[in-house]
Amino acid sequence: MAQKLPAVSLHFPFTDIPKTGEVVEVAPGLLWTRIPLPFRLDHVNIYLIEDDDGWAVVDTGVADDATRSVWRALISGPLAGRRLTRLIVTHYHPDHIGLAGWLCEEFGMPLLTSQTCYLGCINISLSPGAMEARPYRDFYLRHGMTSETATLVSTQGHNYLRMVTPLPLTFQRLVAGDVLSIGRRRFSVLSGDGHAPEQLMLHCAEDNILLAADQVLAKITPNISVWAVDPEGDPLGLYLRSLRALESGIPAEVLVLPGHQLPFVGLHRRCRELIEHHEDRCALIAHACRSDAKSVADLVPVVFTRELDPHQLSFAFSEVHAHVNHMIRRGDLIWAEPRQGMMRARLAGAG
Repeated sequence: MAQKLPAVSLHFPFTDIPKTGEVVEVAPGLLWTRIPLPFRLDHVNIYLIEDDDGWAVVDTGVADDATRSVWRALISGPLAGRRLTRLIVTHYHPDHIGLAGWLCEEFGMPLLTSQTCYLGCINISLSPGAMEARPYRDFYLRHGMTSETATLVSTQGHNYLRMVTPLPLTFQRLVAGDVLSIGRRRFSVLSGDGHAPEQLMLHCAEDNILLAADQVLAKITPNISVWAVDPEGDPLGLYLRSLRALESGIPAEVLVLPGHQLPFVGLHRRCRELIEHHEDRCALIAHACRSDAKSVADLVPVVFTRELDPHQLSFAFSEVHAHVNHMIRRGDLIWAEPRQGMMRARLAGAG
């Protein structure tokens, strides 16, 4: 669940947001546009990189008629006269990959993405009801989720299927450490975990530009969640590791082109803010577990104090679970004896 954070000390060089169907040039031969989303987070950023006689596209928007209309407006408007050369998808969430199949077929371009992204999308598309299996539903109930919310979470694959078009039968795999030439630019391929497995980022050292996808956003935190297929996973630990890698490996004054909200300068500051934000959440959980063991469900209102609807609650639950698993992994919490079949965590050394 995206949470607003202060964005002090960040510089926003482009405050004129592109209107739907229009573009803003953020660097020579690099365009930024926005496509509306039917969610609370109501847009996704799309980037177009000059690629010889055309434009390489980064991400797509969801698969619906409104998004197709925006793409047609772009092609007939600011992009008219030049072809789309290739599509780069950063990760498998539907706002980034949803229209990939349609775009590749409509404009005859290849798909470039990570193997995890490609196979993840294929897997959900082929088995949208897989999460309805009893072991997965029992996992959520065992950690205190209500039956209503468990039903919502277990049927999300069907929603995903409605937001994506079938992918091309082949793709070009991108792996961290690759160098990708697009027009005159050479991009180092990076990847980060936590929000989505093997999420791709592109860094052009010569122009000091980082296409960061959803790994680092200016004013909200990307969703970091535990899912039933990886019940003991530590996505938060992986995310924090990726932030430290970005801070140590990318210059502080790089222009960050994120998947949502405004482009900004101030990467190192933002990475530190995000790390501190998650450490603050861990501290809240530690304090709550000091006197008595708590289930993940017990801890949701500790971290998220406002009222949540069932959809928001499903994301909040999985985010809190990510913090609990991270604290279990590093030894701050331990699992207590289950109570009435429900898993509960307590502070290590608290008796």
